Amino acid sequence: MAYRLMLALILQTALIGICHAEDPASQDDRRVGSPENGRTIVPTGQAVRPAGSILRYFGRPLDMALSADQKTLFVKDTAGLTIVDAATWEIRQRLPFKDDADNTDAGSMHGIAVAPDGNVYLTGAKHFLWHAIIDPQGKAQWARQIPLPGPDKKPADALGLAISADGKSAYICLSRNNTIGVIDLIAGKLTRQIDVGICPYDIVLLPNGKTAYISNFGGARPTKGQKTADTAGSEMIVDDRGIGASGTLSKIDLAAGKSIAEITVGLHPAGMVVGSNPARLFVANANSDSVSCIDLATDKVIEEIPVRPDPLLPFGSITNALALSHDGKSLFVANGGNNALAVVVLSADANQKSAVKGFLPTAWFPGAVLTDGKSLFVANVKGDGSRNPSAVRGGAFDRIYNSTRYVGSLSRIDLAELADLKKHTAQVLTDARVPQALLSLEKARSDIKPLPVPARVGEPSVFEHVVYIIKENRTYDQVLGELPKGNGDPRLCIFGREITPNHHALADQFVLLDNYYCNGVISADGHQWATQGLVSAYQEKGFGGFARSYDFGTDALCYASSNFLWDSALLAGRSFRNYGEFDFPDIVPAKATWGDAWKDQLNGTSNVTFKQKILIDTLKKYTSPIFPGWEMKFSDQYRVDQFLKEFRAAEKTGQWENLVIIYLPQDHTSGTKATAPSPRAHLADNDLALGRLIEAISKSRFWDKTCIFVNEDDPQDGFDHVDGHRSLCLVASPYTKRGQVVSKFYNQTSVLHTMERMLGLPTMNQQVAQAPTMEDCFIEKPDLAPFITVPVTIALDEPNKKPAAMTPTQRALAIKGEKMDLSEPDLINDDVFNRILWHAARGEEPYPTKFAGAHGGQLEKLGLKLERAAARKDADDDDDK
Repeated sequence: MAYRLMLALILQTALIGICHAEDPASQDDRRVGSPENGRTIVPTGQAVRPAGSILRYFGRPLDMALSADQKTLFVKDTAGLTIVDAATWEIRQRLPFKDDADNTDAGSMHGIAVAPDGNVYLTGAKHFLWHAIIDPQGKAQWARQIPLPGPDKKPADALGLAISADGKSAYICLSRNNTIGVIDLIAGKLTRQIDVGICPYDIVLLPNGKTAYISNFGGARPTKGQKTADTAGSEMIVDDRGIGASGTLSKIDLAAGKSIAEITVGLHPAGMVVGSNPARLFVANANSDSVSCIDLATDKVIEEIPVRPDPLLPFGSITNALALSHDGKSLFVANGGNNALAVVVLSADANQKSAVKGFLPTAWFPGAVLTDGKSLFVANVKGDGSRNPSAVRGGAFDRIYNSTRYVGSLSRIDLAELADLKKHTAQVLTDARVPQALLSLEKARSDIKPLPVPARVGEPSVFEHVVYIIKENRTYDQVLGELPKGNGDPRLCIFGREITPNHHALADQFVLLDNYYCNGVISADGHQWATQGLVSAYQEKGFGGFARSYDFGTDALCYASSNFLWDSALLAGRSFRNYGEFDFPDIVPAKATWGDAWKDQLNGTSNVTFKQKILIDTLKKYTSPIFPGWEMKFSDQYRVDQFLKEFRAAEKTGQWENLVIIYLPQDHTSGTKATAPSPRAHLADNDLALGRLIEAISKSRFWDKTCIFVNEDDPQDGFDHVDGHRSLCLVASPYTKRGQVVSKFYNQTSVLHTMERMLGLPTMNQQVAQAPTMEDCFIEKPDLAPFITVPVTIALDEPNKKPAAMTPTQRALAIKGEKMDLSEPDLINDDVFNRILWHAARGEEPYPTKFAGAHGGQLEKLGLKLERAAARKDADDDDDK
């Protein structure tokens, strides 16, 4: 009955006539990447069935521009310039970024333009404006790289750009400088900079050539007394949660070289477009799920257009780009979180409002949209996910996946498809799981008995305490692939039962989840998915070398506008304690090694300590000062010892927090560094710590009302035969099923959604709202038997081999590993690190892939052909059978 009522609401608010919608339950038994009725399931649990013609290729497309004759589509991606024939819908050429020093650059999250002479300019994430010459045959080659200096010799991270009508000047958003750079294109140099707001993102020039508008992604520059936080070296305005609270546009007088007005719009203002009848400017507000409409005669916001699929939905559409129809009557708006374009009918009457007419389906996370008057062109940043097959055809492995092997895509949608907008809208609502998201918002019922997972927020749970353990970077197959009762591939298992006996015991004694996925791919987005339940457009588009910042609780500009999990708990009156998450402590003394810290622990001395460093004030207030976060020189045994000090005190008083987050990062490993333990010793350390932690809780006075979730932040350092996003999730509680396999689809947002239900927290955002909760993991009758730690047989201080004892491959990789910077997660080359771990475990056994990394600029080296047929064949070949 409730479902029918909510479906009626969809019918009313979406303004379409849906006759049937898919039953929510039928979408929960799926595997990522598996084709189902022509759809691809992505790790968010959503399905993608993009309209129109699709062109898939290896990489992450970020921005696009059309040639003057509209026959050629120029695409900037993380690796360089991709040139597409708009008529045949084939890739003509891929031109990777590479400077004269043979150092690779990367594409920043926005910024490409075609000059009046037909040549193309792209902004790089590091130090250059790239200039490509297009010859009469349509072939491109780099002509020059114009330097773009950043602050303190750091990357400028240039974003949007515009070329003057005479082709002599370029105006570029220098995001780290918080300025617009003016480039003399004849001389090829920066001539001046104009101050604007924080992180200028996009720029449009008015036809008069005298005025420009800039979207300031981070909003206004703060004034005295405003609450601020750091973003890549600048201070930005934030709210009490530490999340960005300002979005503005700057109006620039180009002749005077100064900003003459600032207009307040939504949060994270991103892509912009100008309409001429009447003169209006539209800006997509990525952190507000809206479009602001500005009257250019008055510089006033005359309308805020909401573009969520339903007004009752929480934040999560992530509206980041837009295009204006040639007749000026419609906007096509990229909703990254819904995998769709919102079709907005614009009002020409000030007394009426513009409104969403319907939606067109795209692939995963549309990040740019253009129109030539006949078709829509869409850059799908994440496309099909990471379904780039790394199979060695005819070798030992049929198909192997890694989370960082990105397959982006481009869509070409004929505008004639608008005639079927009702059908397309119904598909978008189904595939984006809007019915499920709306169902999650139902009000609690009274007189409901406590359950492990209540059906509605506010209904009672048997649990009063939720413990959330976050670890680092493992796939399912890497650790549990050898378990015969699960869907694993033992050939990919390099940290099996011998090394991780407690992980295996927990999977044996409680539930084994073999269809569980991380939503993100690396720590930069993984920790935010794990704690906030979605990531912002900044995170989705910022994979071009992370030149601005590699965020992990360190850059306020990265956060989505919805709550972190702890915000929701605290606002709902729940108590909270953090142990290590989003903490980058400084070890004291600075030159201390892992061996020094380990000796200190064995001797019970305190010669090696740390200074905590948490940049989110709210989180810092609730964080244990004795527990270190990311610092690989501290054993996880030390971390558990520190946790137990506070936990034993809580046992004495009977007062323990409702939500506890614990960070155990040692399963990341330090590779084969000479001053660190071996990779398997790192894993054994992490495994023993996990066992000790769960044993202590399961033997405590709190066990009967406690549920423990164990999660990886991401799965990047490994392979999996189902999908690179498939990972570990362990669930331990008295009410958890014992000894069973649960193969329902779950992911990180499922864990968050389930914890919200247990703690009575409102749903944070759309991605969490649409994720299935984990009822299948629980029973109603408790089993209070505690977990008993399994001893590890690997010495926790087992050193890495000396070079003389290594195989040739191990030795060559160890040299590279010694140079890796582990001061923060994932500052390293993940492909090289994966090879180090593989060969440390398997010796000279061939690495299970002939491809490396996320490809991008390496495609030419690999001899890959990227015609449409080849791309389609790859997409077909890697579907699971």
